[in-house]
Amino acid sequence: MTTTATLDRSVNGDTGSRRFSILAGRDINRETYVEEWAEAGLTVADSPYDPQPSLRIVDGQVMEMDGKERAEFDALDRFIADHALDLTVAEEAMATPSHQIARMLVDINVPQPTIRRLADGCTPAKLCEIVRHMNVLEMMMGLGKMRVRKTPANQAHVTNWRENPALLAADAAEAALRGFAEIETTVRVARAAPLNALAILVGSQTSRGGVLTQCAVEEAFGLRLGIKGLTSYAETLSVYGSERSFVDGDDTPWSKAFLASAYASRGIKVRFTSGTGSEALMGYAEQCSMLYLEARCLLITKGAGSQGVQNGSISCIALPEALPGGVRGVLAENLLASMLGLECASGNDALASHSALRKTAKLMLQMIPGTDFICSGYSAIPKQDNMFGGGNFDAEDFDDWTVIQRDMQVNGGIRPVREEEAIAARRQAAQALQAIYAELDFPPIGDEEVEAAALAHSSEDMPERDMVADLAAADRFLEGTANLSDVVRALHRSGFEQAAANLLEMGRQRVAGDYLQPSAIFADGFNVISAINDNNDYTGPGTGYRLEGETWDALQRIPQQKSPRDFIDAQVGEPLPNLAEISTAKVGSTANEIVVAVGPAYGTSLVKTIGELDHEEVLEALLTGVAEEEFYGRVVRVYHSADCAAIGHAGARLSGSGIAVGLQSRGTTVIQKRGLAPLNNLELFPQSPSLTLEIYQAIGRNAARYAKGLSPLPVGVKVDNGARLRLIVKTALLHRREIDDIQEKAPQELYFRWEPDV
Repeated sequence: MTTTATLDRSVNGDTGSRRFSILAGRDINRETYVEEWAEAGLTVADSPYDPQPSLRIVDGQVMEMDGKERAEFDALDRFIADHALDLTVAEEAMATPSHQIARMLVDINVPQPTIRRLADGCTPAKLCEIVRHMNVLEMMMGLGKMRVRKTPANQAHVTNWRENPALLAADAAEAALRGFAEIETTVRVARAAPLNALAILVGSQTSRGGVLTQCAVEEAFGLRLGIKGLTSYAETLSVYGSERSFVDGDDTPWSKAFLASAYASRGIKVRFTSGTGSEALMGYAEQCSMLYLEARCLLITKGAGSQGVQNGSISCIALPEALPGGVRGVLAENLLASMLGLECASGNDALASHSALRKTAKLMLQMIPGTDFICSGYSAIPKQDNMFGGGNFDAEDFDDWTVIQRDMQVNGGIRPVREEEAIAARRQAAQALQAIYAELDFPPIGDEEVEAAALAHSSEDMPERDMVADLAAADRFLEGTANLSDVVRALHRSGFEQAAANLLEMGRQRVAGDYLQPSAIFADGFNVISAINDNNDYTGPGTGYRLEGETWDALQRIPQQKSPRDFIDAQVGEPLPNLAEISTAKVGSTANEIVVAVGPAYGTSLVKTIGELDHEEVLEALLTGVAEEEFYGRVVRVYHSADCAAIGHAGARLSGSGIAVGLQSRGTTVIQKRGLAPLNNLELFPQSPSLTLEIYQAIGRNAARYAKGLSPLPVGVKVDNGARLRLIVKTALLHRREIDDIQEKAPQELYFRWEPDV
């Protein structure tokens, strides 16, 4: 049959499904999804052009690897064969069935060193073949076992669009306070790098000693900043899985190894950067899958002697996510890095999706098993200030992140902090940098800038600075003789002794070099923990890292947490003076009465509904509705139960008309008829937070109409689907309080003094 609505939609050209139209507007459908295209490198794993695993060693030299003879090796093959494979175990590893190694990864009886020994002898194709046997859950189990450092951590991005130094220092201080083990900045204008690096260094050490910092700039420039004492780690040393991609990057595996040595020789921790999809993005995937090319990157990283890698597709994440199995492939590359003994900063930094659900689903693959750094840059500032191209999670997600940690009892590397703590840390960091700028004759930071930085959310909240003057100061600082020692002296002279001591200790640690151990960070001040003294010893339940003790206590204490009693304070008050118990309730003798049966605590221990309505006003509304139909309302208290159905059932048995309204103290209401089962009723109103006085009056009116033998239109209550989520704790506590007043006592007649307004 053609309806008017159908004709209207046809005339307007709208003949599709309304539901599908709504789905089309969802955030998840703002993404791009494509079919695989192996020839263009648009395959996450298992390209038909990926080589099969193979290895032939002659006289201690690899002569054939993954189907290629040595004479056919490109630069990457040669570097891997000569520097990345442990030839003492390679033949054994290659002969071990890949599915057997995959099973070892999830077998709690096989310790981490046993698997890592074999992984050290695996070629890129062999590594890919191992993870091909594993689903996402199994990879997560493997990652939990193979993570290099026992204790997971997190890294922050701190940048801002205006390159404002006071705000950089303040944001770094808050990031340090929130527990980030590393803080990374970058620049909008390259020349700003020295002062940006200085700002986050000072800000972090003012808040908490031992936070490692870096400034992501061109590599030679980055090394100059490190020599100046302004940075303590580097991770922007990019490696690629195809030779032409490397050439386009103006690098070779050997030059990367040399640069890593240059950093390490100056006490700077080094992590390379790779990630699924970069070669396809550059147009040189050589028909291979993204995962195979990433396996080559990881072996180059290992062969070059880098402490670790930031991988997880990083800035290319939208490319693998456009393809089938993309997120699984990213998890696989994280697992491969950990299998090879590399510290893994596992991505989750660049915007991965418009969909909050999809972003979180991806995050859980790293957050639940734990990685060395859950994010290779959590945006500790708003997305609009993130000069790394936005952030997957940012400063507006702090509370979500800390609640998820609390929900799952996992350590995602971020601590909850209170507003007053954050403001104090931010203000002190901005003041410390203000003092340094004054001592070193940089463009001044005014008191209004300090205060703005202490309270700001983003650079939009900051006053304008003379950027030209700042850049000139940055040039002088870089080219001059001033270094970390001058910054320490400036802090000390200005009264920031603790910050000065922390910076001086960072310099000493550069000389000691303890944080150049595998997967090293500072914990509890300047206590180095690494794969040496904090080795991941997971071998099943009860082993490995467990979130417990003081750390678990701290992560539980989110600022939003309250005492349970706080939730019901507003409902507790003085007993209603107009409500008095007079006698044991009897069965009514007149057909024109409606019983209003209330719960044990109504008007005594509790005096308001969950919707903040006064109990007295609710009773008045119900009785007014009854009176409007020229019926008489009688109030009784039910003592033997706090259940709404039981209260209404007891009231109906006492009602002369056989009709009663049952009313819990929290406001849940039922219209009940004598003879119906307790869980059957005429009308039920479970959405107590949505009930208004007008609705209660309508409930009383309908109860009287039922008693007249009428069939009234049921009282309409708008459904609030978020009420349970918001109020379930309060609901449970109010019900518990009412249960406390239950007595083995017959229902009691109540006198309620009120004036009907009819």
